[in-house]
Amino acid sequence: MIPVFSAPLSEDLAPFTALLWEYEIPHRVIEEDDKQVLLVSASIDPGKVRSLYQYWKDGGDLHAVEIRRPVKRQRRFGVQAVNPSRVPVTLALIGLSVLATLLISFGANDSWMARLTFTNYLVDGHSLRYDSILGMLSSGQWWRLVTPIFLHFSVLHILFNLLWVWVVGQRVELLQGGKALVALTLVSGVASNLAQYLISGPMFGGMSGVVFGLLAYTWIWDRFETQSRFGFPPALMALMVLWLALGYTGVLEGAGMGAIANTAHLVGLLAGLAWYPIGRLFGPR
Repeated sequence: MIPVFSAPLSEDLAPFTALLWEYEIPHRVIEEDDKQVLLVSASIDPGKVRSLYQYWKDGGDLHAVEIRRPVKRQRRFGVQAVNPSRVPVTLALIGLSVLATLLISFGANDSWMARLTFTNYLVDGHSLRYDSILGMLSSGQWWRLVTPIFLHFSVLHILFNLLWVWVVGQRVELLQGGKALVALTLVSGVASNLAQYLISGPMFGGMSGVVFGLLAYTWIWDRFETQSRFGFPPALMALMVLWLALGYTGVLEGAGMGAIANTAHLVGLLAGLAWYPIGRLFGPR
């Protein structure tokens, strides 16, 4: 569920929550940090509920307001479905990842690989030659700063990353809007791509750096903000740091996970944390 607003413990929210139940709006109220926090289902627009609350608080008669009951959707795996029309950026990230991965045939198509990697490259016998960053930028191939995030090299690789993009990306988009998600994706994606290129060259790809950025951003937001929180369990941050540490030890590669872009993960995480003060400018939409 998505946090909508917080109120003092002394404030009686019973009349307001009774109206929400009357209109079949799934919600609950929890106590957190000496405040009560209203949560609604991810299928509900938190901005509209926040506006209703402010209208009610200002003395307005909510029974005079026409409120459309939410359409009941089938729950799958215990999670209420989100209307896809409300998360177009999240779906675009998933769709572009699938398209780019199919174009490169999971890394087997050298022609498309050379067009979408961070810089162009050429396999010369047993050696790999590739352009410099300045060469790439001077030739106007700016898209290469971003496109590696869409490249994946195994079914497990793309499924794992896109699951997290869906879970975390749609939450960011619902709470802060598509522009906020685009900005955070570009910042964490470009930063992680650039760092990984400097360490290993252009033969890498994946949405992992962006996923680390999204998770880090939502974690630090919930840690310092009291309203419009994303609501992910704090243990996710611990799991993220553990995964990062395992990547650097080589355990994941030894377990058959393939080459791990550890630098991209680390820099993506740092980019997500660094984006927090800028992300506050976007705020909840």
